Amino acid sequence: MRLLKSPQLITMANTPGGFSEEKAANAETQTICDQVKDEVKKTTSKSYEDFTAVKYRYQIVAGTNFIIKVHVGGDNYIHLSVFRSLQGEIMLNGVQEDKREPDPLKPF
Repeated sequence: MRLLKSPQLITMANTPGGFSEEKAANAETQTICDQVKDEVKKTTSKSYEDFTAVKYRYQIVAGTNFIIKVHVGGDNYIHLSVFRSLQGEIMLNGVQEDKREPDPLKPF
């Protein structure tokens, strides 16, 4: 019997339960951002001229954790920590303000 080695499987095996690499945002991540936007505005006491998901990372647990980079106007970005339950409920876990485009997405 011969075992095949896949770089993807090796990478996944080294980080069980870890976060994915950064990925370009898609319709799903924008929908999540739209669902938590009002709560983000309450949390930060700010109104945003833009609220566009740019990049994200995810972690599959008993549901899915997301870290999402959101463009909020000009050179300004925020990072969101969001949990989506297995039933599809969305919960904002945290907001990091004063971010810039090159800032990496790190779990918080």
